[in-house]
Amino acid sequence: METTLAKAYGTESAEAPIKSMDIKRRDTLANDVEIEILYCGICHSDLHAVHNDWGATAYPIVPGHEIVGRVTKIGDEVTKFKVGDLAAIGCIVDSCGHCTQCSHGEEQFCEEGWTLVFNAPDKHIGGVTYGGFSGKIVADADYVLKMPEFDDLAAAAPLLCAGITTYSPLKHWKAGPGKKVGIVGIGGLGHMAIKIAKAMGAEVTVFTTSPSKVEDAKRLGADHSVLSKDAEQMKAQSGFDMILDTVSAKHDVNPYLNSLAVDGSMVLVGLPNEPLEIGAFSVVNGRRSFAGSNIGGIAETQEMLEFCKEHNITADIEVIAPNQINEGFERLEKGDIKYRFVIDMKA
Repeated sequence: METTLAKAYGTESAEAPIKSMDIKRRDTLANDVEIEILYCGICHSDLHAVHNDWGATAYPIVPGHEIVGRVTKIGDEVTKFKVGDLAAIGCIVDSCGHCTQCSHGEEQFCEEGWTLVFNAPDKHIGGVTYGGFSGKIVADADYVLKMPEFDDLAAAAPLLCAGITTYSPLKHWKAGPGKKVGIVGIGGLGHMAIKIAKAMGAEVTVFTTSPSKVEDAKRLGADHSVLSKDAEQMKAQSGFDMILDTVSAKHDVNPYLNSLAVDGSMVLVGLPNEPLEIGAFSVVNGRRSFAGSNIGGIAETQEMLEFCKEHNITADIEVIAPNQINEGFERLEKGDIKYRFVIDMKA
């Protein structure tokens, strides 16, 4: 298969910094779209992958899965896009397309395994897929999203992961009017969850370990905010229909489980490296559930983009240039960002 070189930013080991490199992109196939990448968000999972925290990274790696750009070329069979259109790519760039889950529009649960936009086996040119820390990308049009004309396109880039990762469980567990929803953590995911849950009509309470974020939660739209280090404040919490846990570090989930209403659910979307411990009585009492959720399918991601455009929801971001990625990673590790870095790939 014919390929061309593209400029990208990646690393060749867990210890090495991100640097400029050339990668191969396939020429467009019949149903492919080529996209000039304008912006790419930085997610905590990019950091985990680069550092091989999950033990599955293949190097060299080019991360990035919150991609927004403009279509520069289309294959002969593409009808969904035309050259010049805004387009977006999230985590998924391929799946089997025929299993039960794919047939239901839930490609993220593909029974044969979906293809991640980076660091997954590349079915077309071999090696692994390379993500959005790059000048361009080529993908099957069926896995490319039509990007609405947001006023701030850079701020909309994190919707492709942080947006769908929180929208999908909030929708699945029916957050809405009359529902009491808790959000654990105010970071890249948590701040999006607040905005989306509030737009869905839920009563939103935020739990944070940071005193400075207690007030910021109100600015983001939360009805209530709780300093989770304060035992008295935590004891006073009860009656939650759903709690969305966005924390990616080891933490005690039992106080939150104990604040759920009967038949309430706590849903994990963060990815801690270490196991979490659940006390039996935390779930047995009240018939409570501890669950998890993983992004969303292509159709639901498109639905989320339209919902966020309608409700004027974007991320709180800091735009950086490609030569600032290493600094961005360092600050992300320290939690020194409110709330998402986005790379201007043209800077």
